Amino acid sequence: MSVLVGPSPVRRAVLARRVRWFVSATIAYNVIEAVLALTAGHRASSAALIGFGLDSIVEVASAAAVAWQFAGRDPEARERVALRVIAFSFFGLAAFVTVDAVRSLLGAGEAEHSTMGLVLAAVSLAVMPLLSHGQRRAGRELGSRSAVADSKQTLLCTYLSGVLLIGLGLNSLFGWSWADPVAALVIAAVAVREGLEAWRGDSCCSPVAESAAVTAGSGCGCGATCSDGC
Repeated sequence: MSVLVGPSPVRRAVLARRVRWFVSATIAYNVIEAVLALTAGHRASSAALIGFGLDSIVEVASAAAVAWQFAGRDPEARERVALRVIAFSFFGLAAFVTVDAVRSLLGAGEAEHSTMGLVLAAVSLAVMPLLSHGQRRAGRELGSRSAVADSKQTLLCTYLSGVLLIGLGLNSLFGWSWADPVAALVIAAVAVREGLEAWRGDSCCSPVAESAAVTAGSGCGCGATCSDGC
C-alpha cells in the first residue's frame, strides 16, 4: 500500500520562494502596465484602456495579498484573509468592467486610435500567461489556494488583454466600437465565478490531497470540489 506524502520542508521552501518571485514580477509588471494604460486611455479617450489600467491596479492588490501571506512565518494561517482579498478583487473588477461596458454600449464616448494601447495589449497577451502558469504550477504543488487564485487573476488579465487588443483593433480598422464592451461583459461573468471560488476556498487542491481524496472516494481533499485547471 503506497503512502502519499507532501513536499519536503526543503521543497516547500523552494516553492514558497518561487511563488514570491512570480508575485513580485506580477506586481512590478502591473504597476508599469497600469501607468501606461491609464496614460494612453486618457490621451485616446478610451474607456477600454482606462478599464484595463484599473484592472492592473486590481491585479496588484491581489498579488500583494499573496505576497503578504508568504511574507509571514506561517503562510497557511494567513491564507483565508488573502483569499478574501483576492475574491473582493475579482468582484471589484467584475463590477467595474460591467459598468464600463454598459456605458460604452450606451454611447458614453468613442475612443480614438491608440498605438500605445495596441502595443501594450499585445505585450501583456504574451507576458501574462507565463506569469500565470509559473505561479499556478508552484502554488498547486505547494497546495496554496491563494497562490492559485491569484494566478487565475493574472490569467483573467490575459483574457482582458486579448479583449482589449481585439476591441482596439476592430475600432481602429472598422470603427466597431461595440466589440470591446460585449466581450468585456463575458470577462466580467468569468471574474464573478472566479471570485466566488476564491471566497469559498475552492481554487485548488494540492496533488497529494486530491489523490488521497479520490482514493477515499470523498472528492477533493480540500473539503470542496476541485476546480478545473488547478
